[in-house]
Amino acid sequence: MKTSLLDRITIEVGKCGGHPCIRGLRVRVTDILGLLGAGASHEEVLEDYPFLEESDILAALEYAAVQTDHAILISA
Repeated sequence: MKTSLLDRITIEVGKCGGHPCIRGLRVRVTDILGLLGAGASHEEVLEDYPFLEESDILAALEYAAVQTDHAILISA
């Protein structure tokens, strides 16, 4: 796990409904993932949000990877 990237993800009560954001900004991880999922390139995201950095995009992807990596329990 890339801890330094995940340090860019913040969760604050009262900001963006408590959803994970990028560096305390009002840009949610899900906003970045949605743009990438819709086909936007990293360059396009950075053009639309000039205050973001490439590492912020990578942090959003890393956060999503960590969140979806869980064991699946199957009852016998």
